[in-house]
Amino acid sequence: MNIHSYEKLWLIAALLLIVGFIATITYGSVGLGIAMVDDSQDTVNPGSLDEDFGEPRVEHVGENEYEAYVIAQTFMYQPDPIEVPENSEVTFHVTSRDVIHSFSLVGTNVNTMVIPGEVSSMTAEFDEPEEYGVVCNEYCGDFHHTMEGMVHVVPEDEFDMTELSVEADDEVELGDEATFNVTVENGMLDDLETTVTFEIDNETVEEEITVAGGGAEETTFTVDSSDLGEGDHDWTITVDDYDDSGTLTVVDELEDENDGGNNDE
Repeated sequence: MNIHSYEKLWLIAALLLIVGFIATITYGSVGLGIAMVDDSQDTVNPGSLDEDFGEPRVEHVGENEYEAYVIAQTFMYQPDPIEVPENSEVTFHVTSRDVIHSFSLVGTNVNTMVIPGEVSSMTAEFDEPEEYGVVCNEYCGDFHHTMEGMVHVVPEDEFDMTELSVEADDEVELGDEATFNVTVENGMLDDLETTVTFEIDNETVEEEITVAGGGAEETTFTVDSSDLGEGDHDWTITVDDYDDSGTLTVVDELEDENDGGNNDE
């Protein structure tokens, strides 16, 4: 059978197109790491997001490796923004507290449905400082269009996972000591060597501390209220770029809460 040369060309072109379509689909489903959310993923109770999702956060899990635990709910993401350093590999674990959402990181191949009771996990690499928007592509209610978040990729020298908390007296009696309990948490795997600076009025005290990787360190500052005198005294505690502040009130005599009323017979 004689086949015209033009028909041969069309047959060859059609075969090439079919092979090209198959190669494109294969690359999209395998090469890009695209996967469906299925029963092989972790499951959680959406009504009680304890354990991993009890505190939405970013964790340092290895050298340049991080994990972000993210909750989607109408009409927000937690945490927001998500902050990670440049030159890092980040695995996002995302679940929903209420209805079906999506977690789509604009400009990357991170794009997944977020289903209550299921955990979607995706990994992305961030080489340079940049800001990425997070949007929801699944209709989730009247204000679906307002549901958005941010991922901030910051320079390595600007990134840390330090947390500062302070428990302090609000009011003390003249002659008593005022106590300031300071806790510094280190979310990185490496030990943190830093300085805690305590300032009240014109007095400044510094203490060097070492916080183990993934741990916390506590320290306490005390002040003799007689040295301060009666009145309000502003204080500030600083660790690196973090600070907490408040006011200590020194009174001549603390009021007894039990003496607040009259007892008529």
